[in-house]
Amino acid sequence: MIFQIGSALLDACVLSVLEREDMYGYILTQNVKEVVDISESTLYPVLRRLQKEAYLVTYDQPFAGRNRRYYQITDKGREQLAMYRKEWIAYKSNIDRILTGEEKQ
Repeated sequence: MIFQIGSALLDACVLSVLEREDMYGYILTQNVKEVVDISESTLYPVLRRLQKEAYLVTYDQPFAGRNRRYYQITDKGREQLAMYRKEWIAYKSNIDRILTGEEKQ
């Protein structure tokens, strides 16, 4: 995709994926990569920031002799995601209007 993704939109994508279920980093990256070109090295600072803002918490689960760190959305993260969704609807509507040449209602 040629369009750049901003940090707020990336945050919204991560929170949205985690709203469905808890995930560990690699699987989370694969889910986000389905719609956004992102690497694990880009995603982990995002996860740390979201955790610092209390939008996510982590927990470890043993797997094949090691621990996997899982990410889980918090209630505060759900509230933030709801705000992102509301903002996205308005933003998308405005961009669609400009790109399609529609008149403002």
